[in-house]
Amino acid sequence: MKAAVLREYGEPLAIEERARPEPAPDGVVVEVEACGICRSDWHAWKGHGEWADDRVEPGTVLGHEPAGRVVEAGERVERFGVGDRVAVPFSLGDGTCPYCREGKGNVCQDGWALGFEPDADGAFAEYVAVPVADYNLAALPDSVSFEAAAALGCRYMTAFHALAERVAVDSGDWVAVHGCGGVGLSAVQIARSRGANVIAVDLSEEKLDAARDAGAHETVNVQDVDDPATAVRDIAGDGGAHVSMDAVGVRATCRASVGSLRDQGTHVQVGLTTEEERGEVSLPTDYMTRHELSFVGARGMPPTSYDALFRLVETGDVAPAALVTKEVSLEAVPDRLAAMDDYGTVGVEVVTDF
Repeated sequence: MKAAVLREYGEPLAIEERARPEPAPDGVVVEVEACGICRSDWHAWKGHGEWADDRVEPGTVLGHEPAGRVVEAGERVERFGVGDRVAVPFSLGDGTCPYCREGKGNVCQDGWALGFEPDADGAFAEYVAVPVADYNLAALPDSVSFEAAAALGCRYMTAFHALAERVAVDSGDWVAVHGCGGVGLSAVQIARSRGANVIAVDLSEEKLDAARDAGAHETVNVQDVDDPATAVRDIAGDGGAHVSMDAVGVRATCRASVGSLRDQGTHVQVGLTTEEERGEVSLPTDYMTRHELSFVGARGMPPTSYDALFRLVETGDVAPAALVTKEVSLEAVPDRLAAMDDYGTVGVEVVTDF
């Protein structure tokens, strides 16, 4: 099979022939119909994460937002069979640890991160192996296309987990989203689906246009204001946003997000840092203490939450397909990752030609 393999950090992924994977006794092999291209893939390609013991090893097949059909199943798999349409989370749990048993498989201590480690090669490939399929796989409704499921990928999953499960945004809340890439636009739709008033913040007018299309009530172009946090507080009134998300992961967006909050507001961190921050951002802790602000991290989504997310898609409350701006071939992936160096992509790009 063809696969896009990380060989050297920052160098174009190698399109190589690999042996088709075999299923584990409790796993399946999925023929990939679509796979999103995510900024987390860019972080992996750049070699980021060394500071958190999370650097992806050369030789790994990247890609962690797949959807497709089961083509082979291990003898212990009960819920899925050949031909089933499925979505695959990137946070793969072992299904037995205390976190998995509580429905929190995204933080399983013995799980795998699809496309980020040698034991879980990713889905920039014609086929991908999925362990512990009965726990990790999600049956894809016929009403949800493979392209839409790939767009759900880690960005919608992360946005949903962040705003519906980690924070539980409420109707009427003011929610600020700093950074309008894939996960930021997903967060706009998720927050809007929960009845929130959404303020989108970015430095690109093209991305702010996309945020408006996704349902943002107000936008802030950081190049047009002295201080984006003050601009958000002025729009939200009553001291600022109830919830604010950093969907980028750089110092400026993280601190602006914290500064956007009203008393007892909650900052949600989903963006990962770059080489400049190396996993560390200084925060105004005295200010956060005085105003009783909360700082919450969110990573992926438990596999058990897929049904709730699919219901939002089926009812039209969120529209992942609407964020897909480009469908590309596997051979185009190296160039599309390089375009992220300068935030040169808009919306969600999906591999559909393998």
